Amino acid sequence: MAEKIALIIYENTIPAVFVKRYNRFSAGVLIDGKEETVHVKNTGRLGELLVPGAAVTLQKAENPARKTAYDLISVYKQGLDWVNIDSLAPNALMKQYLENLRTYDLVKPEYKYGNSRFDFYLERGEEKYLREVKGCTLAEGPDSSFGLFPDAPTERGLKHIRELTAAAGRGYHCSIDFVIQMNGIRLVLPNDSTMPAFRAGLTEAARAGVEINSLTCRVEADRIMITGCANDATRYQEP
Repeated sequence: MAEKIALIIYENTIPAVFVKRYNRFSAGVLIDGKEETVHVKNTGRLGELLVPGAAVTLQKAENPARKTAYDLISVYKQGLDWVNIDSLAPNALMKQYLENLRTYDLVKPEYKYGNSRFDFYLERGEEKYLREVKGCTLAEGPDSSFGLFPDAPTERGLKHIRELTAAAGRGYHCSIDFVIQMNGIRLVLPNDSTMPAFRAGLTEAARAGVEINSLTCRVEADRIMITGCANDATRYQEP
């Protein structure tokens, strides 16, 4: 039997050329030479990706009454090939990945614990697990094998890390899972230039027993697939 994989294939896609970003949610693109406003499925900065003239992929919206007819789901960047920028993709892929493992008795998305809502709560026998998923779309450079997170300050992300650290001290198995939405990137590092406190938070979490995982992906214009998972927590556990 073939091994199940975590895969998203976008239907009804068309190519376009990026023109400019209007705000966090919308951008202008050229479709067959005609400029049109589309929805950007990621509120991050993405300044290194969404540059004028970049090739992008759009997906036709299912709701014909929507203000924008297309969603921008991927962008081509030299050295990385296609980069998936759909902020919903990491959680959707992770759900498939966890279910395909078939090692958990329960996989429950969107679980409230303490003052946070975590992406996944899982059970295996009497053992309880909390997992928080982060998508990574920022590379250190076009020829680098490292991704960087976050691309902008995120107090919410730091709050999640601290809550997981506390939960690990109460007996939960906790993990932070970076889904790398780029090709050729094997490892995610804290983006010290954007948020130095994030590294300190990860270090504290790892020393408390929180797993820090990098999930590699294969990205094409209209699809994204998880290809592997590596635990990087030992990098933060050293004195």
